[in-house]
Amino acid sequence: MGHVSLKSLNKFYGDLEVIPNLDLEIPEGSFTVLVGPSGCGKSTILRLIAGLEEVTKGEILIDDNDVTYLEPSQREIAMVFQSYALYPHMTVAENIGFGLTLAKLPKSDIRKRVLEAAKILQLEELLERKPKALSGGQRQRVAIGRAITRNPKVFLFDEPLSNLDASLRSQMRVELTELHSQIKATMIYVTHDQVEAMTMADQIVVLNKGNIEQVGNPMELYEFPQTLFVARFIGSPKMNIFQGEVAAKYQCQALGVRPEHMEISHDGGILKGSIRHIEKLGADTLVYSQISGYDTVTARIIGKLEMNIGDQISLKFSDSHVHRFNDGIRIDS
Repeated sequence: MGHVSLKSLNKFYGDLEVIPNLDLEIPEGSFTVLVGPSGCGKSTILRLIAGLEEVTKGEILIDDNDVTYLEPSQREIAMVFQSYALYPHMTVAENIGFGLTLAKLPKSDIRKRVLEAAKILQLEELLERKPKALSGGQRQRVAIGRAITRNPKVFLFDEPLSNLDASLRSQMRVELTELHSQIKATMIYVTHDQVEAMTMADQIVVLNKGNIEQVGNPMELYEFPQTLFVARFIGSPKMNIFQGEVAAKYQCQALGVRPEHMEISHDGGILKGSIRHIEKLGADTLVYSQISGYDTVTARIIGKLEMNIGDQISLKFSDSHVHRFNDGIRIDS
């Protein structure tokens, strides 16, 4: 169980409205990621679900039960924060079982749940260690283990990987995805990193200034962005956006083309300029070009590129890979 419904949710801080009348369904068992730039309201929404912020108006339902005004401990949720919040004087086992100890469960039950969580998270060999003897990734797994032992209906993650280095973030993305597949719980995950959203979620919610821009699975958002904001936000490197003369040829105000759909033309492309920067990634090459009348245009080229910074370049793209927008909203291509 763990279906979450947000109905006409509204949040004010004084006279400042940060969440304006939001409706959202989070399916049972889904891995839903709330993503958007800083200040878009994603962490506020998570804290409202957790009961750490008071709702101004609206309802929060978990499995059709109204939890809007319940205490966090009554909502059957568990939250994992950006900070590990581990007790340095306690062992891994004691940290994982701390919430159960506070609840005064029998020691045999606590040990059983701690061992089950440790097995899931591959912490069995570390149970007697103190946090100072753990890596960043191991500490985060201990924090997740503490949440697992509570058997919640919903797991809430507030940017849990942002304190880790790049290699550990990549590893933990895999581990969290595998954990979700294993325990099949509802997980709501907040991040500003769209790569995390694309690689982990089965449902992404893109937020902008407290409003939902689009909800869908990762490839729906990537291949069919419904707004110009989503088109620019989802994808790395970001989508090229053309206005003016190029967009007018396609009868729209803004035309989007992904970097992988840009091609170098040897017979005169519609976009001419010079190369500003080249990133050689091995399997492919990112080429950043200064095109007259536009910001930097990015092209992803398969393999090596025998060109240099400052060289003149001509680019083109196929009509079958364009995204058209009027007033910031997608129109049929």
